[in-house]
Amino acid sequence: MENHLHAGLLRLGDDALILAQRLGEWCGHGPALEEDIALSNVALDLLGQARAFLTLAGEREGNGRDEDALAYFRTDREFTNALLVELPNGDFGDTIMRQCLFDQFALLRYEALSAQSIDKEVSAIAAKAVKEVRYHAEHSSQWVIRLGDGTSESHHRIQKSLNRLWSYTGELFADDAVTESLAADGLMPLLANLQKPWQEAMNQILLEATLVMPENSGTQTGGRSGLHTEHLSYLLAEMQVLPRTYPGAQW
Repeated sequence: MENHLHAGLLRLGDDALILAQRLGEWCGHGPALEEDIALSNVALDLLGQARAFLTLAGEREGNGRDEDALAYFRTDREFTNALLVELPNGDFGDTIMRQCLFDQFALLRYEALSAQSIDKEVSAIAAKAVKEVRYHAEHSSQWVIRLGDGTSESHHRIQKSLNRLWSYTGELFADDAVTESLAADGLMPLLANLQKPWQEAMNQILLEATLVMPENSGTQTGGRSGLHTEHLSYLLAEMQVLPRTYPGAQW
């Protein structure tokens, strides 16, 4: 059970850490000053979630690895984040659509964790994250509605973003031996149970945005088992270069 819990905690931490790193790339490059700050704040919230889950993962592993060791000294094959969060930012529409798709999932996952997990530490981290992710979900969904129901140009571009990203959403709800074991032990929810409420939430957002939900055309998978796109390697190279160059450095 502990090995599966360690794996489940890594997935939670990796999702948040990699998406935080992606959003951090927008700092100083947002389409407006207010949005620049908003994306940076979301990134900081995600980084806090990542630190909490990775710290707990290290403690439950029992091999002396802390949050920094898990963040900076694992290879891409050892990361277990969903593929969706590692994709390049693209334009603002790509970023905000990726955020919306993930936020609606993350909110449901954290709500289930906070309400259902028998592990008090996991439940407490999730309960704190719910408060943050509710804001994230509201922010990203309002932008999707604004762009989708805006000009013909913004509508066309955000629809293209949705179409490009849709095949990466199925992986979010794919259960395997890890999630099934954790669900059986009352530690984490089955992800498949979150798919219907996620689709309902996305249906409502897309309806207001006058966007068309893409038809299912296959699912991109592999992230949970360490099989990633080439984009993660470049992201990690930038994120990890300093601690790997000067291991153990104190500031």
